[in-house]
Amino acid sequence: MRTLGLLGGMSWESTLVYYRALNQGVARRLGGLHSEPLLLHSFDFAPLAVLQEQGSWNTAAERLLDAARGLGAAGAEGLLIASNTMHKLAPALEAGLPLLHIGDAVGAAVAGAGLRRVGLLGTRFTMEQDFLRTHLVRRHGVELLMPEADDRETVHRVIYGELCRGIVREASRDEYLAVIGRLIDRGAEGIVLGCTEIGLLLDADALAVPGFDSTLLHVRQALDWMLTPATPATPATPATPATPAHGAVR
Repeated sequence: MRTLGLLGGMSWESTLVYYRALNQGVARRLGGLHSEPLLLHSFDFAPLAVLQEQGSWNTAAERLLDAARGLGAAGAEGLLIASNTMHKLAPALEAGLPLLHIGDAVGAAVAGAGLRRVGLLGTRFTMEQDFLRTHLVRRHGVELLMPEADDRETVHRVIYGELCRGIVREASRDEYLAVIGRLIDRGAEGIVLGCTEIGLLLDADALAVPGFDSTLLHVRQALDWMLTPATPATPATPATPATPAHGAVR
């Protein structure tokens, strides 16, 4: 297996899901006592959340890049960002370790299901900024439908005020299902759970339309990468040796 570097702690609640699902996936695929070779950098999320609110994305990118370099120096061969929102910083990290982009995991699944217009639930940053939308449209031909302003505020509030703190409330589940219903009424063919904590609240397989849990899809992408041997460099074709002189040692 190839060694994975995981940038986590954003929040640790969803990083725990990543860690469990990655190890369970390796065990299912390989059997026995197999588990994943993983290097984890787990951030204190509070300072990063402040940077998000301030719009200080360059400073946040520097912190993630430093952590990614540390993982690479420790032996990681590829990188996973355990957060949809922090994929806004993906371009700053792609020059280092190979980055397994959560947008590719989601886009491949949506396109593979034959859908083209799906609703998105996520943080305010993910829903209102274009980094994920642009990635999905350009690379996978997937159009994202966003909740209306009041619904975006509800979804964001529950993520930061509850799910990132390990709080799961039935009332919040009902609010999310109502938001999803309004997206379906506006033409959403499926729903992307585009925040790594939302799977704590909703089961993507139990929605009224096809659901796509970005966390679990990202894990599947990582498992495929970890368990696929790296392609070795093609050796140079050796030159044809000269015919040795009579009596020389061959």
